Amino acid sequence: MNAHEIDYQIYGEEMQYVEIELDPQEAVVAEAGSFMMMDSDIKMDTIFGDGSNQDTGVLGKLFSAGKRLLTGESLFMTAFLNIGQGKKQVSFASPYPGKIVPIDLSEKGGKFICQKDAFLCAAKGVSVGIEFSKRLGRGFFGGEGFIMQKLEGDGMAFVHAGGTMAKKVLAPGEVLKVDTGCIVGFSQTVDYNIEFIGGIRNSVFGGEGLFFATLRGPGTVYIQSLPFSRLASRVWAAAPRGGGKDKGEGSILGGLGDLLDGDNRF
Repeated sequence: MNAHEIDYQIYGEEMQYVEIELDPQEAVVAEAGSFMMMDSDIKMDTIFGDGSNQDTGVLGKLFSAGKRLLTGESLFMTAFLNIGQGKKQVSFASPYPGKIVPIDLSEKGGKFICQKDAFLCAAKGVSVGIEFSKRLGRGFFGGEGFIMQKLEGDGMAFVHAGGTMAKKVLAPGEVLKVDTGCIVGFSQTVDYNIEFIGGIRNSVFGGEGLFFATLRGPGTVYIQSLPFSRLASRVWAAAPRGGGKDKGEGSILGGLGDLLDGDNRF
């Protein structure tokens, strides 16, 4: 498997985007909704699956694309191909505040395991599939983090970490316990499992999930401080209920703010 060789540069601090430079006939594939901008002479095309199995026939393409349904992703991805004569740029943006992490699969032994919604884009030729677990506990009790994707090949891939990203290099036998949603990804040499936190007080009153991931080295682990599921739950909890207008509870102005806004229906 030979992925296209691409150059890149990451811009920004909190809301980053990655600019990828494509030589003629080079291409990059991306998840729907991550595209930001591109030069002229770049052809945008919707492809079935990730484009890494174009010579495997119809059944091979169906199987490759079908695995993506298990991770909650679309059957289709978007490919961006440079059909011009010179170098062209295409950019992809972070979906929410955080960091874009470049992953050179040739330095990871050809495989990297990541959270199902962490993948942003990759050089064409990189295979994006599901990481099947051999341990039953991961599938039944993993919660938000048990469905993992695997990126395979020898090219560049880019994943997104929400909030602040921590990179941990684990020594052989070293163990790190992580909230399942806070995992961005890890190298294939890391052994992982899902464990029950235990204790009725922890489970009922602790305010955390019932399970955490146990990661055992050797290998590299990437952790995010703000999983999207956590961000979404906080936004949902703060949203007004019942379809009515927010009356300003908890603000300094309170009802006075409604008067100034023209709403005098107390």
